Parts: sequence; structure tokens; C-alpha cells
Amino acid sequence: MRDRAQILLLPDGKRLYLHDGPIDIILEAFGAPFEIQLAYRAAAKRFVAVLDELCEELPKLRQPSGQVDPAFAGPIAQRMAAAVAPYASQCFITPMAAVAGAVAEEILGAMTAVANLERAYVNDGGDIALHLEQGHFVVGIVDQPDGGSLFGSAVLEANQPVRGIATSGWRGRSFSLGIADAVTVLADQAAMADAAATIIANAVDLPGHPNIARKPARQLAPDSDLGDRLVTQEVGVLTDQEVDRALNDGEALAQSLLEKRLIRAVALRLRGETRTVDTPVGFSLSETSAEHGRLAHA
Repeated sequence: MRDRAQILLLPDGKRLYLHDGPIDIILEAFGAPFEIQLAYRAAAKRFVAVLDELCEELPKLRQPSGQVDPAFAGPIAQRMAAAVAPYASQCFITPMAAVAGAVAEEILGAMTAVANLERAYVNDGGDIALHLEQGHFVVGIVDQPDGGSLFGSAVLEANQPVRGIATSGWRGRSFSLGIADAVTVLADQAAMADAAATIIANAVDLPGHPNIARKPARQLAPDSDLGDRLVTQEVGVLTDQEVDRALNDGEALAQSLLEKRLIRAVALRLRGETRTVDTPVGFSLSETSAEHGRLAHA
């Protein structure tokens, strides 16, 4: 029998921490104290079953999208499959590409189903689901998925469509086929952002470059959904022209996803260079200083 989930209120008395196996969540709700208590109880109650539910369907979740029976039993698995479905005909992708965002959405949904909240966020390892009835969130953008220097921010208002944030890159906790240091995506839903960040980060690449070290995913994690596909382990010296070429490829894909409304904005980061692709209305991502603050490492 595996260890039980850990659920505790952090020392600031405002944020709730949820941990179970590979899942690490920090969440916070804003509103009347009684409503916040209701939300936190609902989050805890829903969380304890999440990992078991995912494990029950894990073999199918690790299969390429479009090549397996799409009928998943659990709501999180269904959300994962829906998020990656738009990309199934274009590239290799499995529902696992959207797992963190889908879990964040599920926990947030449990909270908002029982509580009247002004704002809330659920941060699952940097992939974030947002509830925003009034006010705004300021989201800080960092140059590595696992934490790093703040290089930008985005102000998300209640009247805008963004309710999901996700970051991918070769330095993150998940494998990447590309060389992006970080690709941060804003989308209507967290699972959508998660899937899009994965494929855009994969597109920022220089295939066959001698200064990029790669290994089969299976050698690093035998049960990886990527199998024998080569994942990036180290990025050596690149010329300015090579950085531009890799970013150009990622930017072109991001622009196509923006036109299809699969994303709302994206910031791509490689070797200190940044590209942004923004919706023409609502908000933008830009180079900023840390004084703007942040909701979380996005």
C-alpha cells in the first residue's frame, strides 16, 4: 500500500499544500474566510483520490493520442485527452502532456463548486489553473520551468479569457524533445496550456546539432510515455543565428496555435533571448523587472 496523500496548510496560513507521489500542488483562494474554508476542504477531499484514478488508466494515457480508444472513465483523463486531441494528427503526443494542467483544473473545479470565491489559483508544479471572478492576477514568467530568474510578467484581468498557464522546456521536471529553456503559454484552460507548451517547446529545436546531448527517454525513465524518442539532456554552445533559427520554428508554431485560439499568448526563452506571440487584444507578455511581483513560477 502506498503512502497516503499529504495535505497541510502552509506557515503563512493562506496557502494549502497537497502532495501525493509525483503531484505537488500549492493553492490559494481569496474571498470570505468561511468560503475559503469550504474551498480548501473540497480541494483536500477531491485530491486524495486523484492519483489512484490516474493510475487506473495510466497505460492508455501513455499511448499516442488518436491511436487508442478515446473513451476514458475519469474526468481528469477525459480532460487530458481533449487537451491533446488537436495535435494528434500533427505530431506525437500523449494525454500525459496535459496531466499537470488537468489535475490543477480538477482541484480548482472542486473548490469553486462549493464556495463563492473572488479569486483562486491551483499551481501544480508550475502549471496553473485560475479562478477569477473579480480583480486580477499578476503572473511572473521565469526562464526555467523548475524555477529561475524572473524575466517577464503578465497581468490577467477578470474580463479576459485566460484561466490556464503552463511552462515547458528541457530543464523542467518533464522530458522535452526540444531545446527551449522555457516556453510559457497562457490559454483558456490549464490543460490546454499544458499541451500547447509541450509541443511548442518541442518545436524550439536544432535537430542533429552536435552540441546538443540527447538520450532515449526510456533509458532515463523506463515507463516514460516517450519511449525511445530522444529527449534533451544538455545544450552546449549555440551561435546567435542558431538561437534565432530555433526560436523562429517555435514562434511559427505558436502563431498558428494562436490563430486557432488554442492559446492566447506565449513567451519563448532560449539562451537569454525571448520571443513573444500575443493576442491582439486583452494583454501582452513583455520584458519586465521583478518589482511587478508574481502569482507563481509560471
